[in-house]
Amino acid sequence: MPHPDFKPLSLMSAGPVAANAEPWTPLPYADAPRYDARSVLPHWQRLHAGNGLPPPAEDSPLAEGWALFHSGEFERAAALGLRHGGDGLVLANQATAIYANYLEPREAMRLSMFRQVIERAGAQVAAEPENCHALYWQAYALGRYSQGISVARALAQGLGSKLKGALERVIALQPRHADAHLALAAFHAEVIDKVGALVGRMTYGVRAETSIELFERGLELHPDSAAGMMEYARALAMLHGESRMGEATRLFEKAAALKPADARERLDVELARVGLRD
Repeated sequence: MPHPDFKPLSLMSAGPVAANAEPWTPLPYADAPRYDARSVLPHWQRLHAGNGLPPPAEDSPLAEGWALFHSGEFERAAALGLRHGGDGLVLANQATAIYANYLEPREAMRLSMFRQVIERAGAQVAAEPENCHALYWQAYALGRYSQGISVARALAQGLGSKLKGALERVIALQPRHADAHLALAAFHAEVIDKVGALVGRMTYGVRAETSIELFERGLELHPDSAAGMMEYARALAMLHGESRMGEATRLFEKAAALKPADARERLDVELARVGLRD
């Protein structure tokens, strides 16, 4: 498995930013599942096992938007979401953040996209403080943005405390939000790896045992989360080194063997396969 680091888990290497806006990079896998507005709804519970998002009405534009997202049409999904109010913002932010993390090849553009999500979700949280989906995507984008600029720099700017608070609030509002458990678990592990257990506990309130507990709970809630398995594997390597490397490798193997339910999971499975080859 790859050496654990804090760069966004991406299948694209960073390159220079073009002077003019360019179309988003298309999903490179023709074998990813495809959905339309009608077929996406029967699969909704499986597709949203990590976040518990309520399904849209079958005849609503957002049903088509989510079908686009789950089919890997991230740019179209984001554009549609931005046209449809608060519920559409969740779609737009998820499509933008997932695309930026996995497929955007230009580092500056990737960071810009994460900042867009942070700002849009932050404004939504300000208006709707108990909107756990807005809180989660704000935290997700904060985490990936922090990895892009370096965790140490992000912690110095106070982004870590903001991220941690948002995820803890999500879990308080929605205790079965698997993705929030997994993201908060990864945060604990990354901070400990960067600043050490003692400083991490005293300054940021993070603990290795809490990280493991959160990962276990997150995967209990969403046992088919390939992304969660890989993050857990990275955390085990960061927190325990060679003593848990066998377990970490098995988690990558399990993630690589999953049958993806949508385009994002297809990307996760590919990352797991790449990680095992490396």
